[in-house]
This record gives sequence, C-alpha cells and structure tokens, in this order.
Amino acid sequence: MAAPQPRIDATEARLSALTLPAGGWSAAARKDALARLRSMGLPQPRDEYWKYTRPQTLVQPEAPRAATFKVDEAPIFGAIDRVTLVFVDGVFDPEASDDPALAGVTIDRLADAPDIHWAKDLYGTLEARGQTPVARPLAALNTAFATDGVLIHVTGKAAKPVHLVYRHASDTSDAILHHVVKLDPGADLTLLENGPAAARFNKCLEVEVGDGAAFHHVRAQGRDHQRRAATHIFARLGRESVFKSFTFTANGILTRNEVVIELTGDDAIAHVAGACMGDGEFHHDDTVFVTHDAVGCESRQVFKKVLRNGATGVFQGKILVQPGAQKTDGYQISQSLLLDDDSQFLAKPELEIYADDVACSHGSTSGAIDETALFYLRSRGVPEGPATDLLTLAFIAEAVMEIEDERLQEEINSRVAGWLERRRRG
Repeated sequence: MAAPQPRIDATEARLSALTLPAGGWSAAARKDALARLRSMGLPQPRDEYWKYTRPQTLVQPEAPRAATFKVDEAPIFGAIDRVTLVFVDGVFDPEASDDPALAGVTIDRLADAPDIHWAKDLYGTLEARGQTPVARPLAALNTAFATDGVLIHVTGKAAKPVHLVYRHASDTSDAILHHVVKLDPGADLTLLENGPAAARFNKCLEVEVGDGAAFHHVRAQGRDHQRRAATHIFARLGRESVFKSFTFTANGILTRNEVVIELTGDDAIAHVAGACMGDGEFHHDDTVFVTHDAVGCESRQVFKKVLRNGATGVFQGKILVQPGAQKTDGYQISQSLLLDDDSQFLAKPELEIYADDVACSHGSTSGAIDETALFYLRSRGVPEGPATDLLTLAFIAEAVMEIEDERLQEEINSRVAGWLERRRRG
C-alpha cells in the first residue's frame, strides 16, 4: 500500500537535502534502506508511535539552528580509564581522539572501512528486522545516509571501555552517525557516549551480542542548548548473553530515544533504563520494544523522568512474548516526578504474550514530591531546596542502579546533582 501523497512529498523534500554515499560494502544495505524509507515515508504527527511527539523538526529538509558552546572542562566519565573517540558535527576527529588500538578491540571508521569488511553482514540488518511490526523510518533514513560512525568487533574482553564523544561546532549542523558493534561468543565491552553532537542528530547503534557475551552501555545526552535528536538502538542477543543500556538526558528541546531488542538465545538478559531531567521547552520520548523469542530470558525496562516548568515526558514500552518463549521474566516500570502543575507525563505501557509460563508486569505512575518525606527532612534542619534535591535523587535511584559499574553510577549521580543545583540557584 502506497504512502499518502503528503507523506511522500515530505519524505522527498527531506531526501533532496541529502546525498546517498556511493559504492563500497554498504551500498546494498543503503539502497535497501532507502527503498524501505520511500515505501513507509517519514513519520507524521498522526502516526500511532508518534502521537505524543511531534516529528516535524526531525524530518524537515533543513536542520533548525542550535547554539554552540565551549568544550566541557570536566568531561563526564573523566574518572574512568577509557579510549576516547571524538566526532565533531558528525565527523570523526582523529587529532582529538585516542589511538583506537588501546581498547584491545578492532575499531574501524564507517567512512573509510575497506571494501571487504565483517560489518557487511550486519550493517542495516538489525535495523531492517526492527521495522516489524512497527515502522521506524528515521532509522531507515540513518542506514541509508549515515556518513560516519564506528565499527567495533570484540573477540574477548576489551582492555578499556570505548568512549564516543560528540561535539557540536556549527549552529546548523545535521549529523547522521551509524555504529555497528559485534561481540563474539564470550566477549565483553563497555561503550560510553556523551555530547550534544549537532543541531540535529540522527544516530543508530546496531549491537550483535554473541552467546555468553556481555555488552554494557551508558550514555549522557545534552547540556543547555537547543538540541534535537533521534537515536536508535537495535540489539540481538544470543544464548546466556547480557545487554545493559542506561541513558541520562538533561535538557535539549526534543529527544526521541528508541530501543529495539530481540532475545533470540535461551537465558539471555536485557536491561534498558533511563533518567531524564528537563524544564521549560523540553520534550523527551523513550520508546522501547523488547521481543522474547527464546526460553528463560529476562528483560527489565526502568525509566524515571523529572519534569518542571511545562516540560513533557513520554514513555512507550512494549514486551512481546512469542509462542514458545516459556519462563520469560519481563518487567517494565515508568514513573515521572512533576515538580509543578504545568508539566506532563504521557505513558503507553504494553504487554503482548503468546506463552503461558511467564512472569510479566508493567506499571506507570506520575506524581509530585512526597510532602510527608519533605516535611520529615525540613523538620530535621534540611532547607527546602536541598531536601527536594535529595528526594529527587532518591526517585531516580532505581534507574541509575541498573548501571552495573558503581563508578559509572557515581558519574551519573554527580551529573544529576549538578543539574538540580543549577536549577535551584537559577
């Protein structure tokens, strides 16, 4: 069935501003993604999975302007011994980066990978699988037009975490990055990400987690500027593998984070968590789809949002249990803390189960600061502002504790505390 003409026109207008990278091992995947994109069209406000988030600024031909700022003097994850790879407005900057070989894994750039490359069998594959049963056109656009990214092949335990840093130097930049990570059986990698990236940012991360392998992912999005971003994670898990991803977001005008996970090997574990802090013209959307297609697998979705001054938070999370996926353990919780009457939280939790021996649950709540707890702290001499901050930190603790490395937990908690203090003083 052909897309409606207004959708076709909007899609072609966006494509007219882009150039399809030519040749190389990724050419077939790019052409396939472009064909799928043209068939489905770019998202529109009436689409079911975009009913809470307006996609216009993510799909218009020209990127909206966004102010730039100086590089952070004390970058996040600075206490972690890591290998840092820097992208500026979507282009790899070797001068600002560490030697990739220090990570003890194979890392190539998407922009200059050789014609025969292991990523040919993966690039765009998980993204294409993730288009069913829900269309994700911005991910297809990414696969077709991504201009840079990293291709990481892990054969054992990585010597150090890999840290991807995104910097924003042009107020009209429009960055499209695509990363592919392949973990062989028994391999182990921690991937860190942070930075504003561009005025408009479209990023896709495909992760193949082999049998018995472990992938840990922590990212921190944003500072005070007009960022608009759409990110996508597509992961496929083998037998007894582990996938854990946590995202912290502070500010930015529009952020849409999509995660699509397939548990295809028995006894696999997938945890997806996030916390966001926003006020004013802030819209943050977490959309997650987890498919259990094996026996004895576990999944957790834990999302906490702190909103004030008219900010909006969105959570759309689904657990799909396929026939035969017995002994599934699926858990989903989404909660918001509204610090005033002007903010709103919109949630759409879903369960779809076709197996009878499962333990699946979901819940969603929204509320204000606990007045009893606030009174308790104030009665013991804690001023209202710091008392509110302590209760806010306690509120998001469940999500932050999904990070396995305690040092990374401390990094995120420090960022949360800094955001709260700045807002209290401002």
